[in-house]
Amino acid sequence: MHPLQPGSGPTALRILLGSQLRRLREQKGISREDAGHQIRGSESKISRMELGRVGFKERDVADLLTFYGVEDAEARSVVMSLLRQANEPGWWHRFNDLLPSWFQAYVGLEEAASRIRTYEVQFVPGLLQTKEYARAVITAGAAGIGSAEIARRVDLRMERQRVLDRPGGPIFWAVIDEAALRRPIGGTDVMRGQLEHLIDLMRSSRITIQVMPFSFGGHSAEGGAFSILRFNDSELPDVVYVEQLASALYLDKRDEVDRYSEVMERLCAVSTTPEETVDILQKIISERF
Repeated sequence: MHPLQPGSGPTALRILLGSQLRRLREQKGISREDAGHQIRGSESKISRMELGRVGFKERDVADLLTFYGVEDAEARSVVMSLLRQANEPGWWHRFNDLLPSWFQAYVGLEEAASRIRTYEVQFVPGLLQTKEYARAVITAGAAGIGSAEIARRVDLRMERQRVLDRPGGPIFWAVIDEAALRRPIGGTDVMRGQLEHLIDLMRSSRITIQVMPFSFGGHSAEGGAFSILRFNDSELPDVVYVEQLASALYLDKRDEVDRYSEVMERLCAVSTTPEETVDILQKIISERF
């Protein structure tokens, strides 16, 4: 049985548990259909469990362990302990009424990641936003939503940022298109405060910010924003997150991840160095804000 990694969130633990169940099934040469029948379910239910996309019932997991020949009490105890922790709600569950289902998984993965690399085109990345900038962004995209809900959405974004302050939190590396830094979100004071905040954040050894300058012209990420998340646990594959208007893509196949990783490497190679980032941020502040 695979040991539990400290600090892993429930989303990552579900993926980890699912991968362990898949490995046990494959070692016995048992089909998903037969495994589903064993727990009074279907092949698709086993598939969802093994991908970590659903919660787990203790009875189902216990029955699968027996079916897979796992009789050792200690081995079973490790799996059942993992199950109980995977089923615990994350802090973000109190915001479930605000979070679309396709974004809940990302917040959970973000909480468990050891390294996050992101490319942003339109806005400053959410984990780096000031409260005032976040409110301006959320208000602009929240037609018909009341002030109370906007405030809760801002609170959610600020809560997400705590992952960067947590001991053992992720390394965060952002490449931001220069257009996002020059777009006057929220007015002069808000943008000045946001750009100054980025300069302050770069004092952290775990945060790197680069800028893709206008002067470079076309580049390899013209398709838009994306994030790549990596985890300490070797059982968890890297995940590429690509957000769309009303949905998101989660890519974890090796060739897909490699393609986005190559694009990210090229972006980093042609963007500003951290020292140049400070210079360009100060230049934008003096010119525009």
